[in-house]
Amino acid sequence: MDISRWFNPAHISAGFIAPLVGYTSSAAIIFQAANSAGADDAMVTSWFWALGLGMGLSTIGLSWFYKQPILTAWSTPGAAILVTSLAGVPLAEATGAFVLCSILITLVGLSGWFDRLMSLIPQSIAGAMLAGVLIPFAIHMIMSLETELALVLSMMVAFFISRVIWPKLAVMVTLVLGFLIAVVQNLIVWQDVGLQISSPIWTTPQWSLSAAIGVAIPLFIVTMASQNVPGIVVLRSHGYHAPAAPLITWTGITGLLLAPFGGFAFNLAAIMAAICMGKEVDTDPKQRYRSAIWAGLFIVATGVLAGSLTGLFNSMPQALVVTIAGLALLGTISSSLSTALAHEAERIPAIITLITTTSGVVMWGIGSAFWGLILGTMALLIQRYLSPKPTYY
Repeated sequence: MDISRWFNPAHISAGFIAPLVGYTSSAAIIFQAANSAGADDAMVTSWFWALGLGMGLSTIGLSWFYKQPILTAWSTPGAAILVTSLAGVPLAEATGAFVLCSILITLVGLSGWFDRLMSLIPQSIAGAMLAGVLIPFAIHMIMSLETELALVLSMMVAFFISRVIWPKLAVMVTLVLGFLIAVVQNLIVWQDVGLQISSPIWTTPQWSLSAAIGVAIPLFIVTMASQNVPGIVVLRSHGYHAPAAPLITWTGITGLLLAPFGGFAFNLAAIMAAICMGKEVDTDPKQRYRSAIWAGLFIVATGVLAGSLTGLFNSMPQALVVTIAGLALLGTISSSLSTALAHEAERIPAIITLITTTSGVVMWGIGSAFWGLILGTMALLIQRYLSPKPTYY
């Protein structure tokens, strides 16, 4: 085995940027959710320990087994629901709800119905949904020009130049330059950075009907609809065909093992995974799984050093994070749009999917990716079944 292939700078940079984007975009929501459950600082650290180890180890294991870039993540919309639904719920009952949610996810994976559902989604709709999920990152990048013009514009120019001269290193070069500029401009909040080893804290689950209905069921629905569906779409859109059933099953099992420590729900990653799947990571799709394994290693580190790494991520200016995310996802956005608009007959349904997903609309706690999929598929089915049939004489 050629060990040097594991130290490809493009793989390492993608593996670092993926959790960087994931943590900085939603870590604050996890803090809020834990606080809503009455968790103290030590318990919050335990939550991040459980989430980091669960995400990292499952990412490494699944990516290594299938030799595909398969990343897992915490349920961000699920965490957002927990911020309100956990208010007044004892921590032990909340933990019981986490366990129940993971049991339901595991049963869905074992049933195999998720594979059959995903095989029915047209490529144009799937591509439009993926583009709709990712476009807001590019929009936020452009909007950050208003607040940090020098930083963001310098990073964009560096990326455009680097992708021509050093295409495999473009993202890493841009990240390093952006960090240096942020240091010069005193945009790094160093006081948030410190060495802190995290430790797990066990909470014995307790069961209650109110927590099951008010916490477990909504968390399960949102995780499946808003997270696992886009996660599978990302894989399929990049030509990876690992079976969905075992992937879903393992996220459920991971949750069962780590729920008592704060691992409230695990699912397939979409945005983080997309960062590890582009052509900029490796021209050979069969080698991109190495970037996912690097991501898994970095994510495990965020669990072991939960307090330290969270502080490091939070120390970076938001403009730097959203810019590197937007640039890293440009290739995936363009290929997704190409897939969505490839067939003229399916363009209107695809555009409906794109607009709905990009809108960020949330109904009944379920995110826009699910509703984009529903509306786009509905439009496509109506178009197909009501279109005049050719007449033969």
